[in-house]
Amino acid sequence: MTHLLDYANALVYLLASIALLLISLLLIGYGLWEVGHAIYHGQPYINVSLDAVGLIVISMAVFDIAKYLFEEQVVRDRELRSAREARRTLTKFLVIIIIASALEALVFIFQTGTTDMTNLLYPTALLVASVFLLMGLGVFQRLTAGNEQLLEGEEEKSR
Repeated sequence: MTHLLDYANALVYLLASIALLLISLLLIGYGLWEVGHAIYHGQPYINVSLDAVGLIVISMAVFDIAKYLFEEQVVRDRELRSAREARRTLTKFLVIIIIASALEALVFIFQTGTTDMTNLLYPTALLVASVFLLMGLGVFQRLTAGNEQLLEGEEEKSR
């Protein structure tokens, strides 16, 4: 029964990974289509291009999450067994989120800078939130590094 649940778990994560991958590719395709459409019809394409960059940034984050789910839940098929592994997994995931939100904030800042400077508060707040996420990750790394070394030392002594 346990093996059946393990296979079902892997299948669900595989399907979720494939769905996220397809959504990521669709976002990239849509962004490129919109830029091509604007250029072909002689429309201003700066704002469309910035929208496409935003879509591509989001699609990269979605793709990274799909890749992460596939690698961690389907290929490796293991639970987090050590403090080091949990720390690395959480760090990978948070780095994906931080990069995506920071890039999206930059795209929004550029878009707002070309249209209406009075709306600059919202993209700036997103950028500040990304910075706080990065600082939080740094604090997490700092606080857990000592515990990780302590646990590794205990594991080596028990061997």
